[in-house]
Amino acid sequence: MSTTTTNSPARTVTARRNNILTENPLSRPYEVNAARPATGSTPLRSVPVTRPHVLLSVAVSLDGHIDDRGTERFPLSNSADFDEIDRLRAESDAILAGAETLRRDNARLLVYSDERRAARIAAGKPEYPLRATVTRSGDLDPELRFWHCGGDRVVYSRNPSTTVGHLAETKTFSEFPEILDDLGARGVRKLMVEGGTSIHTAFLAAGLADEIRVAVAPMLIGQATAPRFVNPAEFPGGPARRFHLEDVTKVGDVAVLRYFPKVTSAPA
Repeated sequence: MSTTTTNSPARTVTARRNNILTENPLSRPYEVNAARPATGSTPLRSVPVTRPHVLLSVAVSLDGHIDDRGTERFPLSNSADFDEIDRLRAESDAILAGAETLRRDNARLLVYSDERRAARIAAGKPEYPLRATVTRSGDLDPELRFWHCGGDRVVYSRNPSTTVGHLAETKTFSEFPEILDDLGARGVRKLMVEGGTSIHTAFLAAGLADEIRVAVAPMLIGQATAPRFVNPAEFPGGPARRFHLEDVTKVGDVAVLRYFPKVTSAPA
């Protein structure tokens, strides 16, 4: 069992591993499904690959919301936890967020620490992880900061025509497993997924998440229509399925929980 450490003082409560049934390995070889060639985009290839380890990262309020209904991003976490997110980004080979997250937050998905970027270069890696976004419509604002900073970018779109084809490589896809197949073919071994709601829902409904990191903030949003971690969906195993809780870490006033969705846990 592992425990999470932070750069700031933190108290870790470790969960016991009782009655655990490992259903699937965290990563294994898959055969990529060939996609139909589409005009204006590159089809996904058919080659044996290993899918990346998928980490879903989210911050939620005590009443389960990931944001409020305001026009500006609502900061749920604290500076120590934001630094932890930066560390996790630096350890990842790719970072993915949905198009709506880019639009709402004008997110850049960068590693901000100079030391961590230098360490990546020293290890023979690109300065920044590959950054990916997923869009149904292909309609993305070319002025978003995501396109004008950092390193390589890739767009996974269900529409072969995108408004940012001149700014990033575009791949068409039908189902989310194809995205992992393509990332695996690129050598991505660890993927960090930072939302939003529809993206997290899709990964969990398809059984693609290996790990979930939930930072629980000590506040209440209290708005019925504010976005939540996931949408209603048919998830593997249904409501009776219990994820294994690997550990709980106190980071300032935030509680960070790590779950392994592919490992089934029984009540103690």
